[in-house]
Amino acid sequence: MAGFAEDASEKLVVPGARMLVIAAQFNRKIVDMLCAGARAVLENAQAEAELIMVPGALEIPIAAQIALEAANNSVRSFDGVIALGCVIRGETYHFEVVSNESARALMDLAVSQGLPLGNGVLTVENEDQALVRADPQRGNKGGEAAQAALALVALKRSLS
Repeated sequence: MAGFAEDASEKLVVPGARMLVIAAQFNRKIVDMLCAGARAVLENAQAEAELIMVPGALEIPIAAQIALEAANNSVRSFDGVIALGCVIRGETYHFEVVSNESARALMDLAVSQGLPLGNGVLTVENEDQALVRADPQRGNKGGEAAQAALALVALKRSLS
């Protein structure tokens, strides 16, 4: 996920963009901060958001696919997806599996569907790192994920 210059993010307006935000409940305090950062960026960009909560980071990609398919069969589809979660390294190999497979599945989904996606799933060594990155006043990685997705929505609109 790339960082954005503050002046660029403040100018990013994508009126009426309908964004799907999928957030993992695991490490909820951290994920709530990611959601707050994303929500602020979406509001400033005049975009709409629908939030779906899932148990953990591995469930984010399949939940996104289910929601996208359901929306495509209805009146209004989503313009993009913002994935939010937090995976903290533990004592086992599970960290690598969750981190790598959730990122791979999200990228596969985005590329196969030409889907604007902002990946805000933190992969960190400890809770302190996560708190700094998630805090909208410090790292604001939730806001950056929203900015990335919105930038791709704007690009897609400009080329359509």
